[in-house]
Amino acid sequence: MNINRHSFEALPAIPEKHARVGSKRRMLVASFVALFWTVMIVPMSHAATCESLSALVLPDTTITLAQIGPADTLVPPPGSLPIRQQPNSFKTLPAFCRIAATIKPTADSEIKIEVWMPLTGWNDRLLGVGNGAWAGAIIYGALGQSLRKGFATVSTDTGHMGTFFDASFALGHPEKLIDFGYRSIHLMTVDAKLIVEAFYGKPAQFAYFDGCSTGGMQGLSEVQRFPDDYNGVVDGDPANYFTHLMFGNIWPGLVMLRDSAGDIPPAKFPTINQAEMKACDALDGVVDGIIDDPTLCHFDPKSLLCKGADSPECLTGPQVEALQNIYAGAKNPRTGEQVFPGLEPGSPLNQALSVKPAKIPTSYFQYVLSRDPDWKWQTLNYDSDVTLADQLDGSSIDAINPDLKRFKAHGGKLILYHGWSDALISPLNSVNYYNSVVAKLGGPAKTESFARLFMIPGMEHCGGGLGTDDFDKVGVLEQWVENGVAPDMIIASRTRKGIVEMTRPLCPYPMTAQWKGTGSTSDAANFDCVKVK
Repeated sequence: MNINRHSFEALPAIPEKHARVGSKRRMLVASFVALFWTVMIVPMSHAATCESLSALVLPDTTITLAQIGPADTLVPPPGSLPIRQQPNSFKTLPAFCRIAATIKPTADSEIKIEVWMPLTGWNDRLLGVGNGAWAGAIIYGALGQSLRKGFATVSTDTGHMGTFFDASFALGHPEKLIDFGYRSIHLMTVDAKLIVEAFYGKPAQFAYFDGCSTGGMQGLSEVQRFPDDYNGVVDGDPANYFTHLMFGNIWPGLVMLRDSAGDIPPAKFPTINQAEMKACDALDGVVDGIIDDPTLCHFDPKSLLCKGADSPECLTGPQVEALQNIYAGAKNPRTGEQVFPGLEPGSPLNQALSVKPAKIPTSYFQYVLSRDPDWKWQTLNYDSDVTLADQLDGSSIDAINPDLKRFKAHGGKLILYHGWSDALISPLNSVNYYNSVVAKLGGPAKTESFARLFMIPGMEHCGGGLGTDDFDKVGVLEQWVENGVAPDMIIASRTRKGIVEMTRPLCPYPMTAQWKGTGSTSDAANFDCVKVK
């Protein structure tokens, strides 16, 4: 039986009738799988054995592995572990059924997925996990974490292998770019649901997705394009405006390149940071090295202008101008239109202020936009090149559609979060997207009923920094989806070397945490969520 999945997929601009076609397709696939298990393997009233799933037939899919563990000998391939993930975390996993499969919706596609299902103690839920950067690997660390919590869980390499920091996979392969952009996560989810149902003899009661950075882009793409895939989605520091983010990442280097005198050396970073803190730290009533809401801060780089000779304790005139433009963010020089927001005060400058940009954005322009591996980033045009990116790649890899009415109607819940000290993806990107959803849906009340944004003071990209970066994201989402408990406040912590150093409340945007004036500022109980804007 051959069903071409690609023909059933819906892009954001495609009319609503295509969503009905997708629904019919899912019914067709589900009926086929039920018939297969009834006739070919076991009665549907019984769960299947793990090994028997090797015979499972799914559209455009080949099962390549079906076995019980062993997790203690699992060695993930290079590049598959996310930052901060310990390689020995597989030693203590519970017994599970490991399914690997390859999905080929087009002749040029090769999407690899893995589904891990606990043999005992399954919580009746499926959890999809997201990728980072240009993906290119199964995220085994996240699968292990999810498995320990009782989830059946699934990850994908998004259709290519081993290119975490570069986009060379996309050169001459437009279908692989589509797979990376949105198709792989959707098909991964469809297959995972069917595999879980076949193994346990019943469908997952709830399906959730958890991702940060590129994973955040993937989650937003799901709620925009395929709103029935998940009951709830957690999106952190999302790279959802992916094409414009690439322009934003290169902006600081080009700003300092315009005039070599504007290059800000690392020796001056501490001076800038201290000035930012002096101007902004105390605005929330607590002096703790954390800027609670940088948008309330009015730090002026001119305050650092050298009054005499140049030194590490001041900025020259060209350096002041460069820093002002970096804070302002990438703009179209002809129209003045914002291409991507800039750096926020309190962000780690060593990650943002570099004349030579990172490989992730440069490879986008080499292999995706210009399709020229010899492309030079110094030639980037923030007018014509932005227009070209919107025309060629926006529909494939951007996830900026604010119309989430279908996801809301489905009963879906969305938790967005972003670190205010993120120097890799401007936190204002999430603020701007959330505000666009509020505007589209007719106001905060209609949006807050199913989607909320939590801005995290002091947190860097997807974690780290001086702020609180640890909270039970999926647990909070489960309470909202399953029990109707909306997250009016989330308690987060900062844990270092196994010791909880501080707890703080995370508040739904635009509210912020305000100290009550008494008690320890390291205890969340001494803070309230208030609206200050």
